[in-house]
Amino acid sequence: MAENQTLDALQTPGAVFFIFGATGDLARRKLFPAIYSLYREGKLAQDFAVIGVARRPRTQEEFRSDIRESIREFCRYQAGDESEWIEFVEHFEYKSLDINNIGGFRELRAQTEVLEEKFHIPGNRLFYLALAPELFGSVSFNLKEGGMLDSTGWNRLVIEKPFGYDLESAEKLNEQIRQVFKEEEVYRIDHYLGKEMVQNIEVIRFANAFFEPLWNNKHIANIQITLGETVGVEDRGGYYDNAGALRDMGQNHILQLLTMIAMEPPSRLLAEDIRDEKVKVLRSLRPYASSDEVRENVVRGQYTQGLHKGKSLPAYRQEDKVDPESNTETYFAARVSVDNFRWAGVPFYIRTGKHLPVKTTEVVVEFKGMPTNVYLGQKHKLEPNLLVIRVNPMEGIYVKINAKKPGSESDIQPLAMDFCQSCMIGINSPEAYERLLHDATRGDSTYFTRWDEVSSAWSFVDRIAKAWREDSSDLASYPAGSWGPVEADKLLAKDGFHWWPVNGQEEDNVVWQVNS
Repeated sequence: MAENQTLDALQTPGAVFFIFGATGDLARRKLFPAIYSLYREGKLAQDFAVIGVARRPRTQEEFRSDIRESIREFCRYQAGDESEWIEFVEHFEYKSLDINNIGGFRELRAQTEVLEEKFHIPGNRLFYLALAPELFGSVSFNLKEGGMLDSTGWNRLVIEKPFGYDLESAEKLNEQIRQVFKEEEVYRIDHYLGKEMVQNIEVIRFANAFFEPLWNNKHIANIQITLGETVGVEDRGGYYDNAGALRDMGQNHILQLLTMIAMEPPSRLLAEDIRDEKVKVLRSLRPYASSDEVRENVVRGQYTQGLHKGKSLPAYRQEDKVDPESNTETYFAARVSVDNFRWAGVPFYIRTGKHLPVKTTEVVVEFKGMPTNVYLGQKHKLEPNLLVIRVNPMEGIYVKINAKKPGSESDIQPLAMDFCQSCMIGINSPEAYERLLHDATRGDSTYFTRWDEVSSAWSFVDRIAKAWREDSSDLASYPAGSWGPVEADKLLAKDGFHWWPVNGQEEDNVVWQVNS
């Protein structure tokens, strides 16, 4: 009985899911597999339906066949027997729709009402816009004009990044959406917030007595956030040449990770209280007051030809749909300051780039060293203690401490106590999109970005982008397959620090004690 009660608490309320862009890559790789995983785990109520919406013609049979192929290729669960699959897929229908045609939205409303009656769905509707941001406003208006928001239940809008190109465009986009939807009805997805170890940051910090008292400028020397990608721009050259690493990864993923690391404990474990604390961090970021400050604290680079694992890699300017004279950055690193009582004086170093040696997302917290003039510090060069939170692709944490080398009288060596969460859970660890779809349907907005988060992040990033527009001469280069421009190393060296090795590039002098 207790298990059933727990399952009921986890189940979503009955709803119709509308996936605009249903024939696109995001729906195929992430959304359909996420819905099936929720269904298999009993987290999706039986009174649900999914309507895929896209411009291209598709029969119901073709659409359902596409879904099965999506599950086969990308889902962590494989389709069950034929009767179970038929029971699942009968909840899916397709609608070919020109998003500028109001009549098509009225037809969609009629189709929706038939499904709501068939599956006894209480009028709840979730609209997922897997579309280009410039279409968000027109789709929102047409949902309203087509009568799609006149149901008896709730309406929720889920939208993907990027939310605008800068603060000005983001404000215009938000104004369009807010003419139709209330702020509490808008769920802006940053899929990094759905990752297990990102959500675990709060628990690591606030549920452990030996971390939270040390989580301040008295004990922490610096914090490093790395988002490394081994791929180049692939088939996204047209988009990427207009966006660049700063907008593609910095304004959203990196700053969201920074807020999770730096936020104060919320007064209550409620969505708005947690997001209030994240906004306070963004508002505490020290803005770069001039172009000179940007040059002093921010490094940008672009990959040239290089090698990775014996494979020759082209330069960015040789990629498809990229301007041969492009000054778009494929890498950036920055020294960021959070000006509040907890973090004053602690540098946050952030970096992300394409064609780096390792695909990884990690946060490294470096604690201040022991005094060098007393006891063991007089005879030994003691390594600083580290707490490393691994977000992707392997999930886990490790703590690096100093310990006596076994068999010696006084030799000291670094020892890392390693917890590998991925090793325990394996492939069946829930995907970020599963968690976020589940939360949005249940009305939990904790791990979605609020408008004031988005606007504060753009305010910070826009100063950097403006300085780069005014002077492009500081664009550094780095060979594809390397760790980025040497200027990024100098950025830390000025403060007496260095980038710590990340997942797959461990230090040779560390003895690993693996607990997984």
